[in-house]
Amino acid sequence: MSDTNEASTESAIEPEAIDMAIEEATDAVQAQVNQLDQLDPDSNTDGSMGLEKLLQVGVEVTVEVGRTRSTFSQLMKLGPGALIELDRDAHEPADVLVNGKIVASGEIVTIGDRYGVRITNVLAD
Repeated sequence: MSDTNEASTESAIEPEAIDMAIEEATDAVQAQVNQLDQLDPDSNTDGSMGLEKLLQVGVEVTVEVGRTRSTFSQLMKLGPGALIELDRDAHEPADVLVNGKIVASGEIVTIGDRYGVRITNVLAD
């Protein structure tokens, strides 16, 4: 019997009452939005992050020579001396990625005992 009472109570709400409640809630939210302080783009408060701080943020730089796809079964057969063929020709440039996004390309070089990349092209944003 309580299910019937709940159903009749829900159906007894007038559509006009619902519309009025929505309007009142909207007005209350709008009043709060109007009270927010506007940000001044020229202000330099103590809590702001200046360009100098932003330039010190670390990013991950990755150089990708190539890729390939393989099955798990093929990977399990790999061992010392195994070769994996990549999707690029030897003369093609490597991709330079910053935080996973390609930003440049270049050629692989050796710098002393280490590998490096000589940037040959910077991609436009």
